[in-house]
Amino acid sequence: MTDLTNLTLVEAREGLKAKKFTATELTKAHIAAVEAARGLNAYVLETPEVALAQAAASDEKLAKGEGGALEGLPLGIKDLFGTKGVRTTACSKIIGNFVPEYESTVTSQLFRDGAVMLGKLNNDEFAMGSSNETSAFGPVVNPFKPSGWDDAKAKAALSGDKKGLLVPGGSSGGSSAAVAANICLGATATDTGGSIRQPAAFTGTVGIKPTYGRCSRWGIVAFASSLDQAGPIAKTVKDCAALLRSMAGHDPKDSTSVDMPVPDFEAAVGKSVAGKTIGIPKEYRVDGMSAEIEALWAKGAQMLKDAGAKVVDVSLPHTKYALPAYYIVAPAEASSNLARYDGVRYGVREPGKDIIELYEKTRAAGFGREVKRRIMIGTYVLSAGYYDAYYLKAQKIRTLIKKDFEDVYAAGVDAILTPATPSAAFGIAQMAEADPVEMYLNDIFTVTVNMAGLPGLALPGGVDANGLPLGLQLIGRPFDEETLFSLGGVIEDQVGRVSAKRWW
Repeated sequence: MTDLTNLTLVEAREGLKAKKFTATELTKAHIAAVEAARGLNAYVLETPEVALAQAAASDEKLAKGEGGALEGLPLGIKDLFGTKGVRTTACSKIIGNFVPEYESTVTSQLFRDGAVMLGKLNNDEFAMGSSNETSAFGPVVNPFKPSGWDDAKAKAALSGDKKGLLVPGGSSGGSSAAVAANICLGATATDTGGSIRQPAAFTGTVGIKPTYGRCSRWGIVAFASSLDQAGPIAKTVKDCAALLRSMAGHDPKDSTSVDMPVPDFEAAVGKSVAGKTIGIPKEYRVDGMSAEIEALWAKGAQMLKDAGAKVVDVSLPHTKYALPAYYIVAPAEASSNLARYDGVRYGVREPGKDIIELYEKTRAAGFGREVKRRIMIGTYVLSAGYYDAYYLKAQKIRTLIKKDFEDVYAAGVDAILTPATPSAAFGIAQMAEADPVEMYLNDIFTVTVNMAGLPGLALPGGVDANGLPLGLQLIGRPFDEETLFSLGGVIEDQVGRVSAKRWW
């Protein structure tokens, strides 16, 4: 039998329908692959018993012809999503061994449609990071080997401190690595400033950040509530579309959830893009951009031209302010959201002589370095005397960034094409001693999309000189994910899948 873990989600779905294998066989193959890939540290909790029980239930439904849209398909769940009866930590010490009594809306919809849960996936602590190195469970390893490393050297590093192996991006690094390593068919992820799209670009996978409000945030551990959005990471554009259809939908429990129909995203893949107008924003040509990224961008534009799309230059003049404004808005909201972790109701508790000392000691012990940094920044910009100078000004800039996109779309542009990241994946510990701003610059092409609440799709555009994946990004009109899937399908048809070779 073919290695079932090499299948795409859509191929596995069709194989189950055709009775080529059972959901139990598919799940067992993935459980074995997860165990064999533990060195990558993609999963922080494996749930094989849950998966096999769900697979058995799926086999019964499939036998009766009653299967849901994702019946019997094994997925990984980012550890930011609350899963009823299954530990959820946001990869932070402060939450401890918290086991929710609730199910996030997104995961409940996936399970409603028959998905199987292989386990909880690693992520940067509270989703704060661009490399998956801030997790309390340690860094995740990108399945792509560094240039010039043979299998023996890579395995030696994997069993040691992992230094020099590549990061999978963040914060959804466990999700992107697991999909790239074929240890799930797809994964849930979240994106606050690029945390779906940057990891997808670093691992040769496909990820979409939907329009803000398309997917419910209820039951997901909050980072920055006006920016957070759930979405999928998968092996192909069509796989992403299939997952998003189940994940999306109105939820009265989330006041930011939009009440509008969920299209058949999958049907958009393969549709003609002739006549579509694609914008190329001049402001994304940043200082120091590599020739490889420039060439990738030009190649992506040419692919869309060859498919009948019109490519035009556009301007998004406030782009240069997006990153600094984001790193005011996001920490401000984080400092408010994370105030609930105080050691009183759940999670880690450090004793103190009074309530203030209990708070201080608990947060000092429970939060990691990056989370503390962002809480302090956020508290500062919200404090008396600085609110107007920083937070209020950043919100005004955010409005101008959103208007830039609105003006471009009003002029007839259907989508915007940019690079997804300024480089390929970098090494674990490579930025450990660097200025934190250097790490934040990894989000330079992605944060505008969150600030404007727009949908963004990242997908492979090719590889660099070292064979590492490079990603392209498509940015769409609000609630027009369908156009992104159509355009993404065109690029994917030309580029094909960029796969990591198993060495771990």
